[in-house]
Amino acid sequence: MSEPLLFGVLGGMGPLATLDLLQKIIEITPASRDQEHLPVVTWNVPQIPDRQKALAGKGDSPLPQLLHAIQQLNRLNVSHIAIPCNTAHHWYPQLAEASRAPILHIVDIAAAHIAALQPRPRRVGIIATKATLQAGWYQQRLAALGIDTVLPNEQEMQTLFVPGCYAVKRGENALGGQLLQELATVLLERGAERLVLACTEIPLALNAVASPLLALSIDPAYALAQHCVRLWRN
Repeated sequence: MSEPLLFGVLGGMGPLATLDLLQKIIEITPASRDQEHLPVVTWNVPQIPDRQKALAGKGDSPLPQLLHAIQQLNRLNVSHIAIPCNTAHHWYPQLAEASRAPILHIVDIAAAHIAALQPRPRRVGIIATKATLQAGWYQQRLAALGIDTVLPNEQEMQTLFVPGCYAVKRGENALGGQLLQELATVLLERGAERLVLACTEIPLALNAVASPLLALSIDPAYALAQHCVRLWRN
């Protein structure tokens, strides 16, 4: 008889985004009692160095702390690990090598979700950190699906995305929502049919202002939660 699945979440990046993933997992799980919910252990330690600053050469690397988190989850014999932070996937190869359990890749899972959309969008706007955009993960996967991407320019990143993202990190979700909704509107005006919220703070911000643009948005964290639940149920 195989061991029951136990999911590990490498979180803290940021703590609200981690709780958001857990909330989504609970809401998606078709359970009628406690015992039917997906079993999860969470490493929600926000003292991991800032990923954006590290990749901009302005801060310490988060890799030692990320590897420490993987070691702690390894000790618990988790069956899978989810990371509700897109930018942290820059260190995915090193983390996957150190992990005994497979690490679910949020970008691959989001791309599979987009591939299954009916109708499939022709142009998609991507809202993400500068490091994630420069890595090109979403652009490459969407191009393979025949989907064009619309990206923010440098000024929009500096005046809308960065302050919007960090507003959420300090608990000012409504301010973050106003800024990020403005950025989302710009991408839609530029021809995007749907939006990929490729930073886990963005859905929290848009929810805080009850943004109507959520109806046009694809949330990779939600796709990750769905994937976890499917693995658990199958």
